[in-house]
Amino acid sequence: MKIKYLFFFALMLSSTCLFAQKQYTLQSPDANITVTIDADEELTYSVMHGSTQILAPSAIAMSLDNGKVLGENPKVISTKTNSVNEVIKANFYKKAEIVDNYNELSITFQGRYKVIFRAYDDGVAYRFVTYFPGTITVESETADFNFDADYTALVPYVNARRGEGDFINQQFFTSFENVYTTTKLSQTEPDRLVFLPCMVQLNDGKKVIVTEADLEDFPGLLLRNESGKTGFSAIHAGYPKTEEQGGHNNLQYVVKEREDFIAQVTGKRSFPWRCLVISETDKELANSDMVYKLAEPCRVEDLSWIKPGKVAWDWWNAWNLYGVDFEAGINNDTYKYYIDFASKYGIEYVILDEGWAVNKQADLFQVVPEIDLPMLVKYGQEHNVGIVLWAGYAAIDKDMEHVCQHYSEMGVKGFKVDFMDRDDQKVVDFYYRMAEMAAKYHLFVDFHGAYKPTGLSRTYPNVLNYEGVFGLEQAKWDNEDDLVTYEVTIPFIRMVAGPFDFTQGAMKNAGKNNFAAIYTEPMSQGTRCRQLAEYVIFESPFNMLCDSPSNYLNEDECTQFIANVPTTWDETIVLDGKVGEYLVIARRKGFHWYIGAITNWEERDIELDLKPLQSGAKSGHMFRDGVNANHVGKDYVSETYQVMGNKLKVHLAQGGGMVLVL
Repeated sequence: MKIKYLFFFALMLSSTCLFAQKQYTLQSPDANITVTIDADEELTYSVMHGSTQILAPSAIAMSLDNGKVLGENPKVISTKTNSVNEVIKANFYKKAEIVDNYNELSITFQGRYKVIFRAYDDGVAYRFVTYFPGTITVESETADFNFDADYTALVPYVNARRGEGDFINQQFFTSFENVYTTTKLSQTEPDRLVFLPCMVQLNDGKKVIVTEADLEDFPGLLLRNESGKTGFSAIHAGYPKTEEQGGHNNLQYVVKEREDFIAQVTGKRSFPWRCLVISETDKELANSDMVYKLAEPCRVEDLSWIKPGKVAWDWWNAWNLYGVDFEAGINNDTYKYYIDFASKYGIEYVILDEGWAVNKQADLFQVVPEIDLPMLVKYGQEHNVGIVLWAGYAAIDKDMEHVCQHYSEMGVKGFKVDFMDRDDQKVVDFYYRMAEMAAKYHLFVDFHGAYKPTGLSRTYPNVLNYEGVFGLEQAKWDNEDDLVTYEVTIPFIRMVAGPFDFTQGAMKNAGKNNFAAIYTEPMSQGTRCRQLAEYVIFESPFNMLCDSPSNYLNEDECTQFIANVPTTWDETIVLDGKVGEYLVIARRKGFHWYIGAITNWEERDIELDLKPLQSGAKSGHMFRDGVNANHVGKDYVSETYQVMGNKLKVHLAQGGGMVLVL
């Protein structure tokens, strides 16, 4: 009896200590990152990287409609730790294998919920998990990101027009496209929302990217600083209460009124990961795998039909063909010409962008009389070129399975789906339904008018690309914004979340003083070699050739390079880079290394060590800026490059670029 009593006393003492404990710590595998979780009156966490305070104590909570607040006066029931070190086989990604190495702490609380924290060597993530019966209504989520000083941030504000009514609610309708505003945290505009990812620059050169992963059946995370503090707080779009079909060419659902809650979900589920990607050097950010690692594993059994590749695009170049005996436009002759061009260079796809379906009808079965789709699909098949169709959100959503089945049976290979322009729960659900339905009928998807990637491409690898970027299309109408500086910024911020459809490839290239936005005859900012290098720099499994086939046929050497550069990779190594200034990335496919470099508007001489590539190559082929590229953007040199002692030396012009193939 005495032994049993002592055992029971020890068990009670252990339980009492567990409940009494209010602080927990978690370290990364390399012990350089420490997460401290406090479970006192509220649930908070803070993050250290070495001796650097990354995140000051920041509250996390979730409010339900029954008055229950997960994270308020938390009572710990149990904790569990776990360590993982494994390799993920990636599909259609920037590398074939990803090392997934982290330590995990799971804290279970009274009230049917727990919070899981993960510490990687390059960042931290956490998520709520609930165990309620039936369904629950989430009124709001608290996700604070507090910093210990007034650091500089690079934020992409939601770009919304002020109208009558609540300006905050108006910003929930957005295409997620904007350049970055550099601001002190405390000076973030209080009435403007920030979409993700965004960056905070710490004083010692370290940087933090805030984003999210595994966003399923829940609204996307936006940030706001309404009180002048040194940090951000989460804000989400309310669930749509009433919608009307309208917007661009009647292809959108416009929310007229929102509920006072953000989501209705099953009570037993995991919520999205909130992520901090941490870097000591800028170049680390351009090769982050955090979002991919946190995503749900693949749900598609057979991937053999999914074929990434490049696509000849019509809309950016305004169907500007010349030297032909027909009037170019949205008609069969034009698209047969695009197909002939793609076939000549081994380009996998041709896209029919907006205009092939009758305008403003939002009906993908009403094809304009100038287009014979079955004929074009068959013509493409005869020339080893697949056809991809553009579709507006409302048009495809109202009859999704019928549309997918019909065009899959016709032989169409995929859809570019556009103009969702929201990330509330209802639209996030559309992404998953679209991905699943497209996979059922062996169709791939390129999402435009889209929020940032959150790992859906791992879960449904037929989702090849996203927009959610201030892409080259802006050059058709925007004379004010600096795309060159933006292009050496997005790989360190937006690309952390995943691939993007920037739609590079312009053959008309202008220096800083020569650029003009011309809608029907557009050009790029920066040099020709910059455009070539961006096929290596930017992650894009489904990669556009934005310019006219006629222009490409007149630039055969550059077109040959673009046509042959891979869109997915076996290995990626970032050789050097600095946010907003320059970037050099090496990517390997098989036995070939492709090295791309781009700079801002400053001329730059780069010298790099190629030893990390272990290529053994003594020479390669280089495209570099010509001596007059500062004045004539298309001036370039194509030459054999001798590798001397594993050193790469090259001069970049203003807004310039370079590509070396080893």
